[in-house]
Amino acid sequence: MSFRQNLLRARGHIVMICALIAGLLLVLWLETLGEPEPDSTRNMAQDLMQPFESLSPLPLAIRGESSERDMKHARIAWTYFQNNVDEETGLANSVHNYPSTTMWETGSYIVAVLSAERLGLIDRAEAEARLGRVLSSLQSLRLFQDTLPNKAYQTRTLELVDYGNKPSELGLGWSALDVARIVGTLGLVERNHPELAGEVEKLLNHWQLDQMVQGGELIGTNVTAGEVRRNQEGRVGYEQYAAKAMMLFGYDVYRAYEVEDNLMVKQVEGQPIPVDSRLHRATTPAFVVSEPYLFDGLEFGFDDRSHRFATAIYRAQEARHAETGKLTAVTESHLAEAPYFAYSTVWGGGSPWAVMTFTGERIDSRRTLATKAAFGWDALFGTDYTTQLVDAVEAFADPEKGWPEGIYEETGEVNGSTTANTNAVVLAALAFKATGPLMRVVP
Repeated sequence: MSFRQNLLRARGHIVMICALIAGLLLVLWLETLGEPEPDSTRNMAQDLMQPFESLSPLPLAIRGESSERDMKHARIAWTYFQNNVDEETGLANSVHNYPSTTMWETGSYIVAVLSAERLGLIDRAEAEARLGRVLSSLQSLRLFQDTLPNKAYQTRTLELVDYGNKPSELGLGWSALDVARIVGTLGLVERNHPELAGEVEKLLNHWQLDQMVQGGELIGTNVTAGEVRRNQEGRVGYEQYAAKAMMLFGYDVYRAYEVEDNLMVKQVEGQPIPVDSRLHRATTPAFVVSEPYLFDGLEFGFDDRSHRFATAIYRAQEARHAETGKLTAVTESHLAEAPYFAYSTVWGGGSPWAVMTFTGERIDSRRTLATKAAFGWDALFGTDYTTQLVDAVEAFADPEKGWPEGIYEETGEVNGSTTANTNAVVLAALAFKATGPLMRVVP
């Protein structure tokens, strides 16, 4: 029989052997050759986060009680709201005797009420009544294009206004960060006053919150020359704080919560500082301040990442004092004179310790030792340095008016503007010392 005939007779066996070899090769390929290519993007993200992963977060300083000094400080802060809440609408002025507010400041008032209740400055019935009036007024607001709250309202009339507190028929648009802020504080209301949960849900169902979430990001609107434009809002710090707030009510803001895609790390006083790689207002390098980390820790409680970021940002300020002798507690602040608002940064506009206007101009002479940063860092970390910060601002409290914004570093003069945000943070900080974050329900 010829070789050709033998092959033909054995063709079934040959096919089976070839199939076994092919299967073996396939398995080997899947196990070895089939390994995915390294993800360079993931590796870069891991490299960016490495300085924070090797950083030991400072322990939290929840004391479990309030001292007499704490209560004195709290009563001064609560005085601001006794003076600045409209009797009919129940909304608080953003600045002393200035009848205008934003959703951010309204959220601050909610935080102030919850904190005052925890500290025993008001009882549960008064807290519920105050919160109920806020919810009622929020329900009756005319929304921007019937969608979401406008950027500013008159506290007495609830009219849509511009930033000069003048009526505006169209409005200014909505701020995604401001709306997220009040959404987060409404989540705190539900946790601490479940009897108001129905009113909270009714309000949030009335607002079209889905319009400010797109592709996992937070979207705000601006009015330019009568044209409404949408834009992504938030930079590292504020963006993650706002994302946490929206997550409380089930919104998918995964891109806003993540940081790696937009993170760069700058060394300031030997500390890794998380800086957003995107520009502020598309023109100015982004800035880093204390505020979003204070709010996150005092209200929600840190997650592991925000705890490490906050530690680095605090330590840089402590280190600046050790190097220069200048008490440093920087954040955004209202100013008593033009331009009326400034960001005192750890990093901003491309350099450390810059002080910037909203439009990106440098005004370093307005660097402020901020009252809210002093109290916030003291509540969270309770170090010898934070004690010095509180001691420094204590002398400038006004028992008849509330806590001022702070002290100008260059002159030592008081930045005498008195605001809802600062006095709310003081209350939240003192409540944190006694009971921890506001999200934690007190038995």
